[in-house]
Amino acid sequence: MKPIDRKTFIQSGLALSSGLAMMPWVRQARGAEAVQTTQPKPNGYFSLGKASGHWWLLDPDGHPFFTMGLNHIDPASLRYPENVHIWKEKYGGSTVRWIRESVAPHLKSWGFNSVGWVQEVTVRKWRHSRSFTGDEYQALHMPYCHLLPFTESHQWEKHTWHFDYRSEDWKEWCDYIARSHCAELSEDRNLIGYFYSDCPGWIHSRPANQWRGPIFDPDRLKSEAGRRELSELAGSYYKTTHDAIRRYDKHHLILGDRYEANAPIAMEVIDAAKTYVDVLSFQDFRDPVKHLDEWHQKTGKPVLLADAAKINWQTKPGEFTRNDGQWYAETLAALHENPGCIGFHLCGAYQRNKARRYGLLDEMERPDTENVELMKAANEKVAAWMDKEFPR
Repeated sequence: MKPIDRKTFIQSGLALSSGLAMMPWVRQARGAEAVQTTQPKPNGYFSLGKASGHWWLLDPDGHPFFTMGLNHIDPASLRYPENVHIWKEKYGGSTVRWIRESVAPHLKSWGFNSVGWVQEVTVRKWRHSRSFTGDEYQALHMPYCHLLPFTESHQWEKHTWHFDYRSEDWKEWCDYIARSHCAELSEDRNLIGYFYSDCPGWIHSRPANQWRGPIFDPDRLKSEAGRRELSELAGSYYKTTHDAIRRYDKHHLILGDRYEANAPIAMEVIDAAKTYVDVLSFQDFRDPVKHLDEWHQKTGKPVLLADAAKINWQTKPGEFTRNDGQWYAETLAALHENPGCIGFHLCGAYQRNKARRYGLLDEMERPDTENVELMKAANEKVAAWMDKEFPR
């Protein structure tokens, strides 16, 4: 990425989200382009901005921030019969203590500056584990994103019917989720924003859930009437979820669904989302650098690589695989060059379990030192660039 010198930065300005009070070091900027977000009251919380044509997150103090997060952090991975003694003796059987004494120090020492999504695989093609509570996020004490379980339409999950997104039941459910989650987190300055479903099957399904099919039949997109219907359905989904959040949280970003970049994605869905979300988020285990650039160019929206890794997913019980630290370093550097990309969250996990079968720590808390060191160096390189180009 071409360095942004201080003079260029001041002249080009930092485009702040609508309503965000300019910090003193930004007030001198001229020609600032307004950036519209869904946040009625972003002051003092994470928001979005632009400098010299590049999108950035803005931290609660208005400083540019590129999120480098780790996903899938579940204390159950330290409660197997063979390692539960560590859980009891070292952490006193306390999740809060484990987060404070293990998770947060490790992530910071590895150069990660955020947590992307804590929920973890429990059983293959099953629901993910629970999210952190408010108290557990407080123990983490670093920026994080939170997934709102409005609907379970994950492309691997095989047990749940699709909601009728036009129904009153759906609206009532969304209000329940928002008041259950957002009301508690609404004033947390460390919260970056909210995700929705992980890899929703809007117009695709997988063998495990072919019984329910996609949310919308892709064959109907061959007609104008079908395309209009999907636009209306997706519009109802995104408006209802947006409105539910904003009843209880006026402050935080909406990061929306985490689309599978290597499955069909209908533009009717993306176009409907654009009004009601702040960022387009993607999972991509094949070619994230190419695909995220394509989606930014196509939509003009900021994009986030919300889940990705280079691993061997097709492992057998008892077989484990490792994250590829060199791939991570190369991918992170390339995404940081993308003018539309605001961050990269690694499909960790923090500690491997017997379902996912990979992680940066093994079940006895031994790190994958070779790959962790490559990731740490990559994270520190991006952090150093940010500190140099946007000094506090």
